[in-house]
Amino acid sequence: MEEKTVKLYTRQNDKTLLALERDGRIINNRRYVEMHFGDIAPLFLESYDWFTKEAARRVPKPEDVEASIWCSIDKANCLRPIEGTVVYVLEVPQSQVVYFDEYKWDFVLNRIYIPKDEEDGAAYGEHIKALGASSRFDFLVGKLKGKYPEEEQRIKESWERVFEIDKWTIFNVCGNIWEIKAEWVKEIVRPGELIEGTTPGKM
Repeated sequence: MEEKTVKLYTRQNDKTLLALERDGRIINNRRYVEMHFGDIAPLFLESYDWFTKEAARRVPKPEDVEASIWCSIDKANCLRPIEGTVVYVLEVPQSQVVYFDEYKWDFVLNRIYIPKDEEDGAAYGEHIKALGASSRFDFLVGKLKGKYPEEEQRIKESWERVFEIDKWTIFNVCGNIWEIKAEWVKEIVRPGELIEGTTPGKM
């Protein structure tokens, strides 16, 4: 039986067109991520490396792939192609996609605890006050870093909730893939062009 596919949308540097033509696939490189984020790269890469490791537990990563490719799940929430970029419209086998909550990703990026729900969030606030913390940021990047290893572990374990989607919307859910295969590419949208089915100002 033919595997179900899902549509994804991703904006990438237009140099990837050469790789697609030459290799029949596009993969991401950790160095590209570092270049893209500049001065904040060290902090971001620490979180990004964690994400790569955890996503690879859910969908195995090809050996030559160093970093993820993140995609929008709907054309309405896809970044527009600007100069030096293109948007790939993809049809990807569902088994190759790791979905995650982009809102929760902000917690990982900021090195803080992801609560299960509002009640857990309130309880956690009281918990860290009892430990003498003035902020959720104190444990991994602040004044209490290294002083509460068990708390640091608790925070890191909570990050797995980034893969738990409590509410599915086109704005918070993203799809992670490890590569873009030529056969998955259904449309390439260049600057000044629109994804089929969109209107100006809505892509």
